[in-house]
Amino acid sequence: MNGLPAARVGIGGPVGSGKTALVESLIPELQRRGLSVAVVTNDLVTDEDARRVRASGIIDPARVAAVEAGACPHTVIREDPTHNMAAMDQLSESFPDLDIVLLESGGDNLASTFSADLVDYWMFVIDVAGGGDIPRKRGPGVLRCDLLIVNKKDLAPYVGVDIAQMEREALEVRKDRPVIMTSCREAVGIDQIADHLCENVLFR
Repeated sequence: MNGLPAARVGIGGPVGSGKTALVESLIPELQRRGLSVAVVTNDLVTDEDARRVRASGIIDPARVAAVEAGACPHTVIREDPTHNMAAMDQLSESFPDLDIVLLESGGDNLASTFSADLVDYWMFVIDVAGGGDIPRKRGPGVLRCDLLIVNKKDLAPYVGVDIAQMEREALEVRKDRPVIMTSCREAVGIDQIADHLCENVLFR
C-alpha cells in the first residue's frame, strides 16, 4: 500500500495469553484498512498455530508460514533469528505488495524479547487470568516491548483481578509507554491496536 518494505511486527508472550487469538483478530482489522498482511508463526516442534490461522478463512493460507523452533522459543526470535528472517523474506518475495508481516513467537515466559535485527516493532501479550500481579513482576517482555497488551479483560471479575489497578500498574512500570487492554475473543481493543500500528509503524 505504501510502497515501502513490509513492516515486521513481533508478537510475544506467555503460553495461553492469547497471541494466536490476537493474530486472528488483528488480520481483518488491518485488511479493512486496505493493508496487505502475512503471518509467520513459531511453535516448538509443530506447525499447529500456522494450521489454525490457515484454516480460519480470514487470510490466504499461502500467506501463513510456520517456523519450528526446536528448542527454547527465545532462540529463533533473539539469539539466532535466521529461520524467521528467511520465512519473512520468502513471504515478501512471494507477495511483493506486503505492508506488514506479523510474527507470532512460540509461547514463553515473561523474559521473552525480540532481536532488533528481526522485527521493526514488537508487542507483548499478557492476560488477566495469569494474575493481576504480572506487571509488578517487571519481566523484560513487559518492560521492553513497544506495546504491551493486557488480554482477557472480560475475565477480571471471574479471577478476582482489579482491571483498573492492573492497567495503572502496567503503565507505571512501563513509565507510561503504551498499554492497550483487550479481549481478543470479543474483538475489544483490536481496533486500537490496528490504529496504533498504522500510526507508529506503517505510516510514521
